[in-house]
Amino acid sequence: MSLPNHIVIVPDGNRRWARKRGKSVRFGHTEGAKNTEKILKAALDMGIPSFTFWGCSVSNITERSRVEIKFILFIFEQYFKKLLKRKELDEYGIRVRVLGRWTEIFPKKTQKPIQEVIEKTKRNKNRNMTFLLAYDGRDEMTEAIKSIRRKKGKKIDRDLVKENLWTRDLPPVDLVIRTGGEPHWSAGLMMWDVAEARLHFTETLWPAFTPGEFEKIVKVTGKVERRYGR
Repeated sequence: MSLPNHIVIVPDGNRRWARKRGKSVRFGHTEGAKNTEKILKAALDMGIPSFTFWGCSVSNITERSRVEIKFILFIFEQYFKKLLKRKELDEYGIRVRVLGRWTEIFPKKTQKPIQEVIEKTKRNKNRNMTFLLAYDGRDEMTEAIKSIRRKKGKKIDRDLVKENLWTRDLPPVDLVIRTGGEPHWSAGLMMWDVAEARLHFTETLWPAFTPGEFEKIVKVTGKVERRYGR
């Protein structure tokens, strides 16, 4: 069995999970954040080289109620403060990247611990841990096209496109797992890098998604022969 080299998680269902229990949306986001730590640890323990986690889209952080947005930003701030202290970052040689428009949209106090984690890990080379915050794949592709346009005389091929993506230093995605029971894509998620990815949609809402279910999905995927259209 070969493990996927690059896994992406789309953690959907925090709000629905909370409402089913008669709880507030804030409770759902809090429990979802706790679960993120569990799943990231499971990915580390399994030895996944590259792991990408969808944090929020641009619309998630601009079009919801002000109260919910403020709380989501608070969760990000606290999460990265805790991540900054995690010994595993250096023990495993993990480089943390945060992709998206978060530097434009997030307040400075939320940006600060994120920037600190990025700076602390920028020389690590063994594994990749990537967070998509205020991310939209259409923004990523638009910025890549603008960058390529400025490079007059360059032959436009797949390599040049990849070199100009935000994900330029990341390998292609092998597996995308989306929780929450709604099998749809989100804002052009890494549209270039998921070209050959396997997709897994689970009915489980994110706060209830266990490390056991994650490991089972990953192991099943590792047993499937990839034909790549052949």
